[in-house]
Amino acid sequence: MHKRLAVFAVLGSLAACGNPGSAVDGPPPEAVAVDGAPSANGPAMGAQGATLKTVKARRRLVCGVNQGLIGFAYPDNRGRWRGFDVDFCRAMAAAIFGDPNAVRFQPLSSKERFTAVVSGEVDVLWRNTTWTLSRDSGNALDFAGVNYYDGQGFMVPKSLNVHSVTELNGARICVQTGTTTELTLADYFRARGLKYEPVVVETEDQARANYAKEACDALTTDVSQLAAVRSTLSNPNDHIILPEVVSKEPLGPAVRQGDSQWRDIVAWTLYATILAEELGITQANVDQMRRNSKDPETRRLLGVEGGMGAMLGLSNDWAYRIIKAEGNYGEIFQRNIGRTSPMKLERGINALWSTDKPGLMYSPPVR
Repeated sequence: MHKRLAVFAVLGSLAACGNPGSAVDGPPPEAVAVDGAPSANGPAMGAQGATLKTVKARRRLVCGVNQGLIGFAYPDNRGRWRGFDVDFCRAMAAAIFGDPNAVRFQPLSSKERFTAVVSGEVDVLWRNTTWTLSRDSGNALDFAGVNYYDGQGFMVPKSLNVHSVTELNGARICVQTGTTTELTLADYFRARGLKYEPVVVETEDQARANYAKEACDALTTDVSQLAAVRSTLSNPNDHIILPEVVSKEPLGPAVRQGDSQWRDIVAWTLYATILAEELGITQANVDQMRRNSKDPETRRLLGVEGGMGAMLGLSNDWAYRIIKAEGNYGEIFQRNIGRTSPMKLERGINALWSTDKPGLMYSPPVR
């Protein structure tokens, strides 16, 4: 028998006998419930309009990102930050300054991210962060939309011959602390009477390393992150992502509470890319569309008419700047995490609402 399957068998039998050491025999860890973030009674919240003034005075946006997640935020061999979330940071810089490079990237761990926003260390967090009620209302944060709809999944080596999460009873599972993933794992297994041995780690790098060296039988995190991890393994095809998606993980940007103008700028940076895709505006044709389009919403979006930028405290060509610099949502998705990228992710529910296979991506109208 494969040595890891043998471990499975022993753990599974212990679980069936009511192993008192299981992580799901008691309440979930206290740290999970509050994500290690400051409460709304912590540091002072932002003042209305203050953030944009601060950013403009500094002449640079400070954007909190992942410490290194392929496809989403990572420094390349030359030290240049790249990725899906990184492109939205650059889009914001383009909207504010007309320069997508007027941004400093601050890599943050899952534990550091919320404190960094609330304390003002970063202006905005674009870092694969799940929008939840407790985070939105209790941690002095405001979420400004969803740029990627995700869900928690599980990855295992093909050699284990496991095809469903229900076959992981008694397994060792690598999970990162201070995340919604840890709580969802406990909830999912407890609800189904399954046991598991948590292998808790502090960082995503540690989770990847533990999984790679067989310190756990399965790795659980968002499916997008599992795809990123798999792409970095020595033999990616030797690992499978199980079919079950066990949670809703709407990932999106977060800012400090108390400055609705800044939240609007973050939200409409995202919406501009989504609406541009819907209207057929691309990085390549945005100049032509701005000159020649007769469509009223296209003209308002690109700043030809309507004075929409002034409502945000930006120039009227704010959205034109975004699309010229970074492209529309579909272009950002495709080059970073889409089918032709190393991640090879399908659009799925992240497709536009108006496509033949409708997704959830939808922008409010510009009017």
